[in-house]
Amino acid sequence: MTNRNTIRIGIPSKGRLRESALNFLEQCGLNVYKPNSRQYIATMPALPNVQVVFQRAGDIVVGVRSGSLDFGITGLDIAEEYRGDKQKVVVMHPSLGFGSCRLELAVPETWTTVDSVADLRDHLKTIEEPRLASKFPVLTQRFLEDNNLDACKLISPEGTLEIAPELGYADFIVDLVSSGQTLKDNRMKTLSGGCILKSQACLIGSRENLKDEAVLSVANTILELTEANLRAKGYYHLIGNIRGDSPETIGQLIFDKTDVGGLTGPTVARVVDRQNSNNTYAIEIIVPKPEIASAVKQLRAIGTTGVVVMPITYIFEEAPASFTELQVELANPTQR
Repeated sequence: MTNRNTIRIGIPSKGRLRESALNFLEQCGLNVYKPNSRQYIATMPALPNVQVVFQRAGDIVVGVRSGSLDFGITGLDIAEEYRGDKQKVVVMHPSLGFGSCRLELAVPETWTTVDSVADLRDHLKTIEEPRLASKFPVLTQRFLEDNNLDACKLISPEGTLEIAPELGYADFIVDLVSSGQTLKDNRMKTLSGGCILKSQACLIGSRENLKDEAVLSVANTILELTEANLRAKGYYHLIGNIRGDSPETIGQLIFDKTDVGGLTGPTVARVVDRQNSNNTYAIEIIVPKPEIASAVKQLRAIGTTGVVVMPITYIFEEAPASFTELQVELANPTQR
């Protein structure tokens, strides 16, 4: 286990996943300070006992599995491939909102009668020893067995996956797909029912290290900020002034004349103006971004002026659901 004076989180060391992870942590208030671009160790000022370690995506999972890292941010595809059968790696949050892709079966477009996994099963009967190239042998083998395709010979790729059938060292492939354009450019196609895993960046933790209260406390903080930030994405805070007799009558006016009641209802509070007129109130509501223009228009229609719109960084609930789920998982490990 890690020295409890230093709790470590692994971050991808290169590529778009690295930049996206750093941006995400910054949005959560967990900025990473790295004084030298060549260094692989950084700090997180908001959590002084946390050390940030930059590693390759696959090495992060291995580090968490071995316990040399307490936490890590990597792709769910990588986490599921390398976490191991003993469940030493806990997926604390499976969807951080970036790095989306899919692990898919793909076959040559020349296989015109093959459009689904069922079609593929029939087609492979015509091939003496069908070969499948994949960089994800664990996930791929599991999918093959679950879909009665385990007669395929699973081989390690010898180059770019998309051209494996063209070069002749594999009949079809399993590959990560985002837009699918690269597959199309190389005359490959995905199949109905052939999605092995929908993936995006995830937060993982060491099951063994999470038994320590210090590590579990940091997990709670990270998940609290993560959930609150993800919950707030796409919502905006609207504030405006309106005249009325009381907060209750203004609230009822909003309910009767608009459909912008906020998350649970509007906040209406008296504004102390210079004239001390006692009949000016501030309205506060939370709305999704696509509804901002409509909300402003509706508020104006009932007499609201000076509407200010602000982005929201966090929306906190009573407790992070993911932390509650983590505690349940630690007490009752899921068996694969």
